[in-house]
Order: sequence, then structure tokens, then C-alpha cells
Amino acid sequence: MTAPVTYSPVSCPALFLTAPASNQGKTTITAALARYFTNQGKCVRVFKTGPDYLDPQILAQASKQPVEQLDIWMAGEDYCQDKLYQAAKEADLILVEGAMGMFDGDPSSADLAARFGIPMAIVMDVKGMAQTAAALATGLANFRDDVTVSGLIANRCGSERHAELIRDALPENLPLLATLKRDEDITLPERHLGLVQANEVKDELEERFEAAVEWLKETNDKGLLSLPAAVPFYPVESLLIQADNQSDSQNTELLLEGKTIAIAQDAAFSFIYDANIKALTKMGAKVVFFSPLKDKILPAADALWLPGGYPELHAKALSENTDMQQAIQAFFQTGKAILAECGGMLYSLNDLTDLNDDCYPMLGILEGQGAMRGKRGCQGMQTAVVPQGEIRGHAHHRSRSANTPDPVGFGRRQRHHAPGEAIYQSKGLTASYLHLFFPSNLEATAKLFLAEKELGKGH
Repeated sequence: MTAPVTYSPVSCPALFLTAPASNQGKTTITAALARYFTNQGKCVRVFKTGPDYLDPQILAQASKQPVEQLDIWMAGEDYCQDKLYQAAKEADLILVEGAMGMFDGDPSSADLAARFGIPMAIVMDVKGMAQTAAALATGLANFRDDVTVSGLIANRCGSERHAELIRDALPENLPLLATLKRDEDITLPERHLGLVQANEVKDELEERFEAAVEWLKETNDKGLLSLPAAVPFYPVESLLIQADNQSDSQNTELLLEGKTIAIAQDAAFSFIYDANIKALTKMGAKVVFFSPLKDKILPAADALWLPGGYPELHAKALSENTDMQQAIQAFFQTGKAILAECGGMLYSLNDLTDLNDDCYPMLGILEGQGAMRGKRGCQGMQTAVVPQGEIRGHAHHRSRSANTPDPVGFGRRQRHHAPGEAIYQSKGLTASYLHLFFPSNLEATAKLFLAEKELGKGH
């Protein structure tokens, strides 16, 4: 007998870390806060706004809890609401790290915070300014009346006198929550696509997290070191009704039931949303992992997923692992499904030229050449339009491909009429620069992982 439907909210302290622009220190401070409260025995659930693979790795290590994305456009309001509600049921604190500037993007960080009633704290690099920092923070706090700003976090603050000038210039309803000194030993390491992957510098990150906890404790403004106010998080009514009307045997259709999906995961391929793994298992798939860098054979599987990552940093090793190359090539010839995203697509091409202009042979299951192009690149939200359906996602790359076959479709940009990323299909392979968010369309995602001959079997 199922429990009755309840629409009661669950309250949990929550804070949204935002900034006037990128590179203000949001991730460093969010990670420091997560570790600070985790060290106090609190369960801290952290979310990252928008499409991002690297920040969540950092934040997951800092909080010792899984980190997922919240993006209203990519995932939908109900999805975001349910994630916050489920987290509130187990957490002592919810932290959300914003993306770019506070009002940048559509939807923006401010849109997300306003939709779910989460107060925002403004992180600002105040080096080179004093009262102006207060003016900027005041302008951000009052730009919209549907957003609550709890205060300012002054990052890279030079001295107590520096902090005093900012503090005295702020209005009474916008306190200085923390004044954090400049400390390069705490700043998180970066590379050409953002932060370095957490598993590459795990021990170093631990040292930085613990140093960051002491860094927080040294602030003369202690507002950030207390739990923020509790926020009510509501369940999604439609999901509760659906669950209440189902018997235990009436689960969501298992579109991938009985299928095993092998996922490339190592230093070269790691851009994997935790939400995507959950989506595959929710549809009944068994997931297994393998390393194109180190393994010689593929695990037994019905489909492969080659996600994005940094193949350009490991092109030589990938090219030298000919046993794995031959295994994937043979898998491709069977016509079984392969999804190759961004770095996975580069690996699928005939060859890849790295940042040193060295060229290495790749899989050759998709005609064409890939090459890195320094600081120039492409990024943005797009919907993959393929015969299987439409799946939302994003592009973020600093490489180019050439001499590729005719695409079967293109990404549809969020707010621009020009065609987005080309999407290729050959045998069971679907390849593109796009990183897909599977929960945005489970049925279309399932079809990508089913060989064409299987699509008529009740799926």
C-alpha cells in the first residue's frame, strides 16, 4: 500500500554563491565552505549552475557528496525542483555555485535563485578597489526585486583597512559576510578548458581545502561561518501524483532494460554528468567503465559511450594503445551503438593534432581530422536535432574538425538562428561536439544507445 501524497516542503539552510563576473573565486569559496561545514559533521549538498564537468569534481571532493547540475533550460524546472527537494531531505546545508555573472545567461543564476527562493551571496574580487566594490554589490543586490542578497564576500582583500573601507560603504541591509585575504596557495589550479580535473591533483586539493578552511576562519567578518537561513523546498506535485498512482510493479518504462553500456572513463575521457549515469540506470541499463588509455580489451557491452575530456593531452598514449583501437573498431563494424561526444568524437576521427602540433592516429571510425586551436573555441547551449529526437546539451571546445562526412543534423542554438554543431551518424555511431544532457529526453537518449535493428522491438 502506497503512502498518501504529501505536498509539504522540507526546509534546509541554503546559500547561492554568485558574482559580478567569472574568475572572482566562486569555486574556491564554495569548496572552502563545503569543506568547512563538512569538517563540522554537517551533510553539505552542493549544486553547480549550468553545464560544467570540472567544478563539480572539485566540489564533490570538497563536500564528500555527489554534485549535480541545476539548469532550468537544459533540465527543466521540475527536474531542478526535485533535485533540491531530495537534497533538502538529507542535507544540513545546500550550496549552489552560480555560473558567469549574476545576471548572465538566459536563464541566469539570478533566475534560478529567484525561482527557488535561495538567498544569494555575492563573491567579488576586490583587488584594486574599495568603495567601488560596495557600489557594485549594492547595484547587483538592487537590480531585481525578486532576488534576495544576503551579503558580500570580499575576496582577495588586502588588509583590514581595505575591508573597513568596503564595510563602511555598504548599506545596512547588505553586510560584509567575509573578508578573505589574497592567498595563491588556496586558488584552484587551471588549464585551457578550466580547472584541472580533481582526480589528477587529489592530494594537492586536499591540502588546499584544509588551508581554505583556515583561510575562512581568519576573516574578520564571521557571517559566512554560520549556517544561512533555512529555505523551504517543495516537492514536484506531478511526480508525487505519478508515484502515488503506480503500484510497486508499475515502474517507469525500462527503455534500456537488459542492455550493458560501456563508458570510457580515465584521464582522457571524464566529462560525464552524474545525472546521465543515473538516467541510463533508471532506464534499466547496466553501466560498466573502461579506459581507452590503459585497457587492452572492451568489456562485454551492447553499446559504447565515448564522452568528452582531454584526449589532446593524451593523444600519443591513445594512439599507442592499438589493442583498444582495434577493439573499438571491431565493435563499430558490428553496427552496435556508439555515442561519441566532443573529445570522444575527436578520438573517433582518423587523426588528432595536439597543442604541440604533433599528429597522432586515432580510431578512424569517423572520417576526418581533428586539431586543437589554442584559445579560440566555441561554447553555448544547443539542442541536438537527430532522427532519434531532440536532446538538450551544450558545446565547449577549442578544437576544430575537417574533412568530415555530411552531417545528419545540427545543433539548434538557444538564441541564434545559425546552425550549431554538426552531428554525424554512421552505422551505429552518433558523433558530435555536443555534450548531451540525457534527462532532457530519455526516450531519444535510449534510441541513441540502441542499434538500429533494435528500435522496433517495443522501444
